[in-house]
Amino acid sequence: MTLTPVSLSSMHISLRQAATADFPVILDLLGRCGLHTGSVTPEGSTYWIAQLDGVPGGCIGLEHGDGVSLIRSTAVVPEARSQGLGRALVLSALTQASLRGDHTVYLFSSEAGDYWKRFDFEPSTVQAVGEALPGASQVRSGFDKGWIHDEQVWRRSLNEAGGEAGT
Repeated sequence: MTLTPVSLSSMHISLRQAATADFPVILDLLGRCGLHTGSVTPEGSTYWIAQLDGVPGGCIGLEHGDGVSLIRSTAVVPEARSQGLGRALVLSALTQASLRGDHTVYLFSSEAGDYWKRFDFEPSTVQAVGEALPGASQVRSGFDKGWIHDEQVWRRSLNEAGGEAGT
């Protein structure tokens, strides 16, 4: 079932944590948004699915490290963009990272830097994310396949006291 363009204010929006059985849905969402899926794995990660009237419309993931996480696989289907769904997914991931006790969250984005700046992300380095999350599948994939040096790394420090994750 595909979504038809409609105002989100007239739709029921829900976010739920994905189970392993949901990975085909996540892979489908990522594919529909033109994102790579090769390193997407439920191992060491938490993913969320946003549903609009019961239909999956977006997803986001966190790969977990020791006191740090990596946001990855952030996707909203084209017909649901620019209506706040992406923001809800990002704030959910940042809240989860904060509740986990993470002090820093990283991500890769060469094309959407202005978007991530809205959430107080700042440019970082490949070296920093490599040292912070050496076991994350997306980081390993980047080094193994050589694409990591062409990506922009972003980081956000979280409130050490576990306070607000969102802006």
